[in-house]
Amino acid sequence: MSIDVEVDSDGIALITINRPDRLNAMDAEHYQGLSNAWMRVRDDGAIRVAIVTGAGEKSFTTGADLKSRFAGEPQLQEVWQTQREQLLNRGLEVWKPIIAAVNGYCLGGGMTLMLATDIRLAAPHATFGLTEVKRGLIPANGGTQRISRQLPWPIAMELLLVGDSWNAETAARWGLINAVVPAAELIAKAYEIARKIAANGPLAVQAAKELATRSRDLDIATGLRMEAAITHILRSSEDAKEGPKAFAEKRPPVFKGK
Repeated sequence: MSIDVEVDSDGIALITINRPDRLNAMDAEHYQGLSNAWMRVRDDGAIRVAIVTGAGEKSFTTGADLKSRFAGEPQLQEVWQTQREQLLNRGLEVWKPIIAAVNGYCLGGGMTLMLATDIRLAAPHATFGLTEVKRGLIPANGGTQRISRQLPWPIAMELLLVGDSWNAETAARWGLINAVVPAAELIAKAYEIARKIAANGPLAVQAAKELATRSRDLDIATGLRMEAAITHILRSSEDAKEGPKAFAEKRPPVFKGK
């Protein structure tokens, strides 16, 4: 049982939440392992894109293991330990694209994790839900913050307040996921998309993701100004010279992230 990280020669990291006997629910050890994995993706220059999935065929992750995560009294000081065990969905800034390959239950913390990813594929048997209210809790780590930004308000509120689950078809219909993919092809499809991203200029990809993410909190004038500034910076990169050169020479570009 672990958080497994494999990085291939294309710069694609596969992160697997490996606790299938508990439906990939996460205790303190697994949350720490996942935090370490995200920081590796963020900091390792050889990684250009990441895929996150769950081990086995039943579950992506059901989030926190309620039998261990909420055992004992909470410590009030933890409220102000905002940088402790940072996660993608808790606010860790990872500008490399993240693809979720949802292979089963995506509930609670699994859903909040998926909401922090960029591209999402799901197997036909995947199940989605913010079910915490049924346990007297709220979907923390971004659940209450992201769901209404990604779905129409009444639909988001139904998921958040009722706590019922969606099947993959419903999730796709509302745009919560990109596509439903046969289970046997799920990881291969995720890699197909990841390779296309990894072949692009890594500096440009990260800049595009950051600008799009920050646009949600910026007025249009500030966003356009930030976009212009980043464009100016990118034009001085080796990659910005390699792209047009490769196009003129009718060959694939070789981007180095410089």
